[in-house]
Amino acid sequence: MTGRRWRDGRGTLVVPARGPAGTDVRVPLEIAASYRARTRGLLGRDAVDGALLLSPAGSVHTFRMRMPIDVAYLDRRLTVLAVRTMPPGRLGLPRVRSRHVLEAAAGVMAGWGVRPGTRVAVEVIPS
Repeated sequence: MTGRRWRDGRGTLVVPARGPAGTDVRVPLEIAASYRARTRGLLGRDAVDGALLLSPAGSVHTFRMRMPIDVAYLDRRLTVLAVRTMPPGRLGLPRVRSRHVLEAAAGVMAGWGVRPGTRVAVEVIPS
């Protein structure tokens, strides 16, 4: 889903398979689209079940977080621009062209195949 605004809720992050024999990786996704949900983000949590999509967002911080996180910056077509691991207490630099940010537990995005150039998809679960 591109070109439209999401609402707070749940969905699935779909990372396309690499290679002809692979299967897509499907990850539980929490969508934070309202100002309040984006501001709260992962603050106060000890773990992440899947990933959190902040939209719209061009940068993030990890002040007051309890754990390091992987951060993927996405453009408006959901193509990954950059992936960084951020420890608590850091301010991420804004990314030019970034419209959405994915957050997950540190180290998991590489295993999912989330890397620069990958185009992911979001399937929204109707509320």
